[in-house]
Amino acid sequence: MRLPKRLLLTAGALALAGRRALKPTADLRGKHVLITGGSRGLGLALARELAGRGARLTLVARTRSDLETAAAELRAKGAEVQVVAADLTWAESAEQVREAAANFGDLDVLVHNARLIQTGPLDNMTEEDFRDVMEIHAFAPLRLVQTFLPQLRRRQGRVLLVSSVGGKVAVPHLVPYSVSKFASVGLGQGLRAELAAQGVTVTTVCPGLMRTGSARQATVKGQHEREYALFATLANLPVLTLAADEAARRIVQALVRGDAEAMIGGPALLLRSAQALAPQLTADVLALSHRFLPGPGATDQPRLGAEVETPLTENNPLKRAAEERYNEEGGATN
Repeated sequence: MRLPKRLLLTAGALALAGRRALKPTADLRGKHVLITGGSRGLGLALARELAGRGARLTLVARTRSDLETAAAELRAKGAEVQVVAADLTWAESAEQVREAAANFGDLDVLVHNARLIQTGPLDNMTEEDFRDVMEIHAFAPLRLVQTFLPQLRRRQGRVLLVSSVGGKVAVPHLVPYSVSKFASVGLGQGLRAELAAQGVTVTTVCPGLMRTGSARQATVKGQHEREYALFATLANLPVLTLAADEAARRIVQALVRGDAEAMIGGPALLLRSAQALAPQLTADVLALSHRFLPGPGATDQPRLGAEVETPLTENNPLKRAAEERYNEEGGATN
């Protein structure tokens, strides 16, 4: 006998609600949480949110001065924080991080947030560009999980991978970034399936654009000033973007609930839904949008966003406020 579709949908909704109600949530008080890319931007917003929930933090980033700035702020608010300066694109860095983090004991939660953004036409992207972002978005979290897995097993720990809506829908002028974020989503799904039986919960979050002040850290190719002006403007539009503090709150909530995957922000959810429901139409719209983007540049030379600021981007009040709040006024990347 075939059940009515409405009954099946109702049963499914009730089962999902029951699963959420019964699923154990994480109490972060006193837990050791490691955050990569934790010195600025979304990583700093996540550190503030986690510290507010009583976690002890190990912050990892490339630049020690940025780490110390972030740590000083968090310590002033009563947080227990240690920092590790490491380049996660190096295979040896995972063991370096493990040794340095040991001062706080076994790890309870691993948050991989470190990222590299490249924006520009595909014509100006090289194979090296694809390899660079794959290292930081896919191989670095894989190495860290493998390195910390014995501790995470002992602690029944959790892993949070910060991916992107670009890991669900490939967007023009962000092709290397999207490829690597698709890989990070796949890594999160695979790790969740493999590690669940070992007591380790893996959550993958896919935020849309957020006002983190990090546009100036992006690597820009093509027509540098035009490309950056467009990217930095879109990254700070009030309706299209989500405030970093709110994004961090939603991301940590997904971690605490133990969600398998969470879209962060209405535009991200809308784009992902459009892709799922109407993939051909979505592809056609994205192809059309590409026609309105800046064309290729004369060389493949990359520039840092901070190097190609114009009055249009420098005087954006939302952008400036985010840069100040999230420690993004320097020039080095996480």
